Amino acid sequence: MRRARRTKIVATLGPASNDEEMISRLFLAGVDVFRINMSHSTHEVLRERVQTIRAVEEKFARPIGILVDLQGPKLRVGTFADTAAVLKKGDEFILDGHDRPGNATRVQLPHPEILEALVPGDAILIDDGKVRLETISVIREQGIIIARTRVIIGGTVSNRKGVSLPDTTIPVSAMTDKDRADLEAAVPLGVDWIALSFVQRPEDIAEVRKVTQGRALVMAKIEKPQAVARLDEIIAASDGLMVARGDLGVEMPLEKVPGIQKRITRAARALGKPVVVATQMLESMITAPVPTRAEVSDVATAVFEGADAVMLSAESAAGQYPVEAVTTMNRIAEEVEGDINYGLIIHGQRTDPEPTTADAIAASARSMSETLQLPAIVAWTSSGSTGLRIARERPLTSVLALTPNVETARRLALAWGVHAIIAADARDVDDMVRRACEISVAEDFAKPDQRIAIVAGIPFGKPGATNTIRIARASNTAI
Repeated sequence: MRRARRTKIVATLGPASNDEEMISRLFLAGVDVFRINMSHSTHEVLRERVQTIRAVEEKFARPIGILVDLQGPKLRVGTFADTAAVLKKGDEFILDGHDRPGNATRVQLPHPEILEALVPGDAILIDDGKVRLETISVIREQGIIIARTRVIIGGTVSNRKGVSLPDTTIPVSAMTDKDRADLEAAVPLGVDWIALSFVQRPEDIAEVRKVTQGRALVMAKIEKPQAVARLDEIIAASDGLMVARGDLGVEMPLEKVPGIQKRITRAARALGKPVVVATQMLESMITAPVPTRAEVSDVATAVFEGADAVMLSAESAAGQYPVEAVTTMNRIAEEVEGDINYGLIIHGQRTDPEPTTADAIAASARSMSETLQLPAIVAWTSSGSTGLRIARERPLTSVLALTPNVETARRLALAWGVHAIIAADARDVDDMVRRACEISVAEDFAKPDQRIAIVAGIPFGKPGATNTIRIARASNTAI
């Protein structure tokens, strides 16, 4: 089952897509990786969905990636005596630690460490920025922290509405107790990617790695200004990135988000780290069978930019048209990648390879395949690093990754342009060439007698040892 596009599709599972039949339909429509959002999933639901995805994987004999998205620290105000209160512009409003119902002058913020971190001038956004406060002062009275604020943008605040702090570095881990429990439940199930929400610093990633211990790759969700400020460090610490535009657009001016999206995409690509563009890509398809023109342009922009994957959230999880949303995203990606300008744009974004043998080999494979107009680059890869290095080059030639590890094949389901096949490792150079040629023909990546590029590491089976490139014909004769 070969996709006719290089950009991958991630789809979130939910009430509209929680049985084997629907997941099968979504896979056939174009989904490469399924996302399980732990904000709305119990451990039992997580286990059931992983089992269902693996059943679909077995049915179609194609590796499918699973991304588990941790909820992260959700800050919320307490409750109100009348379930809500109207805050008027210019009024003072207090956030404090008192455990009692709020009113139009105060409400509880049950996070003392957050209140203590506020400094005068810090913005406080409530309900996705619909209400905006500015910190005046923070004091402690009888062990209770009290933050005085000024209402900058007024409105109605109801029980348990979310709070965002764009100016404040939150002095807590990106992982809550719930996240740790969810992570401990997810990793033994054999999921492939763990997405960490509200990352602020590279140390947040290190905390997740202590639990995963290489059993799953770690993706940093970029949705806070603090993460943007330390982007290079976070990319270096992560295996992949997600441009989480929902919260990013709340905590930063909306007009800055497109530029940040481009910066993140290009920075991640330069280091060979998969990058996913997410949130509201086809939002109108939650309730409509066709998207808006602006949404089509949004998805197309991410594809033109060379993102590894584009993601559906509520569209596939809770929408009325999940299959249509995936089909639409698939068509957009195929059309963009066939556009006359696509190759020029992808080539124009290319960066120099890192000064390593493996990166030089990957860049050479891309150059040779395009110069010789080869139909495929076949990469033997144990850990997946060779496949990711070739994906970094964004070759216009098809990439076929051969790996003995099903875990590697599933992880590569997220990588741009990589079609992974599970195959026993090569025994020697002759076996490497022969089976690369056979599989490329069997998988319809090349026709008999066509030349292909073969990339591998010798000795075979040693991760990260990419050091060999061969040109061979499908007749098994190396040239």
